[in-house]
Amino acid sequence: MGITAETNRAMVLRRAHAPLELEQRRVPEPRPQQVLVRVHACGVCRTDLHVVDGDLTQPKLPLVPGHEVVGRVAACGRAVERFAEGTRVGIPWLGWTCGICGFCKAGKENLCEAAKFTGYTLDGGYGDYALVDQRYAFPIHGDYSDAEAAPLLCAGLIGYRSLVMAGEAERIGLYGFGAAAHIVAQVARYQGRRVFAFTRPGDADAKQFALDLGAVWVGDSGDAPPEELDAAIIYAPVGALVPAALRATAPGGTVVCAGIHMSDIPSFPYDILWHERKLISVANLTRKDGEDFLALAPKAGIKTSVETMPLEQANEALARLREGRLRGAAVLTMDGPD
Repeated sequence: MGITAETNRAMVLRRAHAPLELEQRRVPEPRPQQVLVRVHACGVCRTDLHVVDGDLTQPKLPLVPGHEVVGRVAACGRAVERFAEGTRVGIPWLGWTCGICGFCKAGKENLCEAAKFTGYTLDGGYGDYALVDQRYAFPIHGDYSDAEAAPLLCAGLIGYRSLVMAGEAERIGLYGFGAAAHIVAQVARYQGRRVFAFTRPGDADAKQFALDLGAVWVGDSGDAPPEELDAAIIYAPVGALVPAALRATAPGGTVVCAGIHMSDIPSFPYDILWHERKLISVANLTRKDGEDFLALAPKAGIKTSVETMPLEQANEALARLREGRLRGAAVLTMDGPD
């Protein structure tokens, strides 16, 4: 198998609301269609926080979280054709689909009802090794370090899908300026759009971060922008932002809810939805999203802002994300080369 390590460190969730525990596990062996990845870096995503905090209620337990995984193929199952040992790959949130349902056959595998998810119903990348179905591993392009590439696997991919769902919007609002928004702002600028950034009230650092990335206006989440938006994307898991975004959006515009979890949306008057405004959600990703975005990112010069921490500090990374004490994305790093 080309593996010399006999142990596999992993940060493990045993129950919701509990700290992750460092364990030593056997290195898993890949099944016929799987590749074994020696993990070098794994991003810490807000969805990980929803799993740990019990907002997503059906994780596999015990569980190794993490779905922004970057590493190199350490071994291939006997039926693997897409990759060779040593190839650098990324592992995203969507980790397996049935391939035979109507959604899968239509290229909408993100809606497969039998889907399995990395770091939720499948063990993820908060460890030295991770397994992935060969269909859901992506080659990593460009000169990104492993840590820089990690946020592309979810913040980037889901952010990109949400931007596509916003259509041809020229004036685009981003609610919540964290890991996803800081990548999407760069894609939007590359595409010739104007970005209006909405942050937590009083978060001067986030406002400056948005301005540094080319936002034409920044304000608090409840503020009205200086002109109507063609579309708004909500990354913060706060249902109360939906009516605010609808009010900020012009007739015919779109509001995209980009998170897998959101607090309840309060009731709102019909007139802020009227005039053919659209309210839609983003669910997971497709392989085409992965292929398109990971090819676009280096061409567009997308840069990720990351704060690296060793694997053993996963709980601290989650706490900093929970408390809004991150500029960009936290990334856990292992002992592999960058």
